[in-house]
Amino acid sequence: MSFQSNKMNAFGYFWLVILATLGAINSSPADLQLNFYAKTCPKAEEIVQDYVHEHIPNAPSLAATLIRMHFHDCFVRGCDASILLNSTSSSGNQTEKVAVPNQTVRGFDFIDRVKSLLEAECPGVVSCADIIALVARDSIVVTGGPYWRVPTGRRDGLISNASEALANIPAPTSNFSSLQTNFSNKGLDLKDLVLLSGAHTIGIAHCSAFSSRLYNFSGILGNQDPSLDSEYAANLKAKKCKTINDTTTIVEMDPGSFRTFDLSYYRHLLKRRGLFQSDAALTTSSTTLSYINELLQGSRQDFYKEFALSMEKMGRIDVKTGSSGEIRKHCAFVNS
Repeated sequence: MSFQSNKMNAFGYFWLVILATLGAINSSPADLQLNFYAKTCPKAEEIVQDYVHEHIPNAPSLAATLIRMHFHDCFVRGCDASILLNSTSSSGNQTEKVAVPNQTVRGFDFIDRVKSLLEAECPGVVSCADIIALVARDSIVVTGGPYWRVPTGRRDGLISNASEALANIPAPTSNFSSLQTNFSNKGLDLKDLVLLSGAHTIGIAHCSAFSSRLYNFSGILGNQDPSLDSEYAANLKAKKCKTINDTTTIVEMDPGSFRTFDLSYYRHLLKRRGLFQSDAALTTSSTTLSYINELLQGSRQDFYKEFALSMEKMGRIDVKTGSSGEIRKHCAFVNS
């Protein structure tokens, strides 16, 4: 064999190795994939979608709480359904579900019902983490909001601690600096912060999440947050949160438009009518304020496209794939 042919064979072998390596990378189980369950549970996404389409139109406010669940799940240990785990008396461990930020999260039974349908179709295949991600997306779509791609293949986490939820989920009292740090720690930037906050357009909140702005700002009884529009504050005090101790009354975060996924939330921010301190904080940075103005100069469809990209990004935070974690049989308990 000539030196030239040896060289060509070596060259060909080199490229075979490179192509094989690239193929392994592209098909790595560590990557989320669109239609991950195409072979193992072909009807999985259809089952989720059908259930959402059947039930969410009758309870559209659930869409907001389900996307909130997805957000709260991803911000603690990544998108691994750790938010769904129950505290157990045997371990004495308090899970994320009982942490203050999650005490007003609803929809756990909705996820459980979807899980039972999927277990009946393909036992032990579809993760609770993927169910949360798919249900959140489908719920927003069926109520007229944006669509985003949800690659699947997440696995369920084994650990859930209430203290980590308290430390990692952005509080409604957060200022800009803490929001920036919180999002940056999850690989999200200021544009993501503005866009993901836009989900508040369909949000509702309990008075207890913001009553300090009305009655006890900076810890001084009788003080009102000067950054909150005074007319709006007076209206909230007169008609909604009539005392500092009200923990049950619910207030729309995007008054007059809370059933529509639109840009009006951002318009309220510019009028100093963001309900949370964390909403108002978005106008205290020139960068985030610029993003808000850009969104308002564009169309709702432009907002939807940008929001979709940020949701896809959030849905990839610290995911467990391959052999990490497990596929829970019941979403509220780790497998025994």
